[in-house]
Amino acid sequence: MASPPQPKPLRTLSVIDGAVFLIGVVVGIGIFKTPSLVAANVPNEAAFYGVWLLGGCVMLVGALCYAELGSAHPDAGGEYRFLTLAYGKPAGLLFAWARGTVIQTGAIAAVAFVYGEYASVILPLGAYSTAIHAASAVAALTALNLIGTPQTVWTQWGLTSLTIATKFVLIVSGALVAPAASELAAQPNFSGSVGLATVFVLLTYGGWNEAAYLGGELKDARHNMVRTLLIGTAAVIALYLAVNYAYLHSLGLSGLRISQAIASDVMRRFLGDIGATALSAMICVCALSTLSVTIFTGARTYYAVGRDFTFIRQLGVWESHGDNPKNALLLQCVIALSLILFGGFSREGFEAMVAYTAPVFWFFLLLVAISVMIFRKRGGVLPYRMPFYPLPPILLVCASVWMIWSSLAYAGTGALIGVGILLLGTPLLWLSRKS
Repeated sequence: MASPPQPKPLRTLSVIDGAVFLIGVVVGIGIFKTPSLVAANVPNEAAFYGVWLLGGCVMLVGALCYAELGSAHPDAGGEYRFLTLAYGKPAGLLFAWARGTVIQTGAIAAVAFVYGEYASVILPLGAYSTAIHAASAVAALTALNLIGTPQTVWTQWGLTSLTIATKFVLIVSGALVAPAASELAAQPNFSGSVGLATVFVLLTYGGWNEAAYLGGELKDARHNMVRTLLIGTAAVIALYLAVNYAYLHSLGLSGLRISQAIASDVMRRFLGDIGATALSAMICVCALSTLSVTIFTGARTYYAVGRDFTFIRQLGVWESHGDNPKNALLLQCVIALSLILFGGFSREGFEAMVAYTAPVFWFFLLLVAISVMIFRKRGGVLPYRMPFYPLPPILLVCASVWMIWSSLAYAGTGALIGVGILLLGTPLLWLSRKS
């Protein structure tokens, strides 16, 4: 007798649902941290706005590439699917290893540490308070995903809405309060690097590629993927430019350069210490928004690779009750909690996780950008063709090469550990051929 058909992802997400997920994962905690680092590495305000606009253009270029790939090959595996079709199953499996052990789980741990730092301001829990809060958030949001996809989508709507509201509070606060003339006059000597400023900007825009993992659950993905990516990208660029205008208007370039907590400084100018304290809770919400999407999309890679390879087929089980990859979510949670444990003992959790993930992430993004040209050369029907081809994938290749070099040059030991973990997965290339 034929075996009954296995449950598969349901296409229940609308274009707006997808855009909400994309905004939720990008507009997280980076915008509270990196603008001061960017300001320290640019000579004037025009250059400050210029590098943020350049970062938005890179995000748009990437969105165009992913829109074409996601429309032609919609699948829950996202980039895993693109790389498998372009380079073969071994390359796809190596990416799945990297995403599962370095890229996605490292990103989950990094965002969780930011949440833990601000949650500890509100509720300190001792010497390892940050790690305890971080682990609790990962466990709680994984449990929410296990309850069901509909519940996760509703929660994400709420978290993203609060995240956007937080940014609007900052925009209004910064627009209404300007620095004193004496503060504007005190301009320290510029000794930074515009190239390094661009690195920080691109890190802040990171996460837009997660939309690819919604392909298996997006309604009419062949036509709606491009709409999801372009709507989400436009909203992120507009929001980031507005927030950075508020920072500059309130603090001035010199104040922004020396600020250690820019959002808190803006809120303190507008509402006093009460506003600065309230911001901690607001940043916790932003971190949870990013963390929720990262957990949701990350498990889809485990599911896709388990579906394709029999030796890990338990990861490829899709639960019809709850409409989610239960086993994949549980494995991802265990790895992320292990990284939080490691980062908690290092006492530099966020920095360690960023260094750990950056070069591996950009290496595979480079391969994805090249895959666009591979698919074009093969021909075939494309539901969506990006404008100005081949300029977008070429620009994405250049940005990826730059970020690989920069992350290895500036991130140090943590980056080398991430690369080492990637190399540990190379035996999977032989195993995938055997399977």
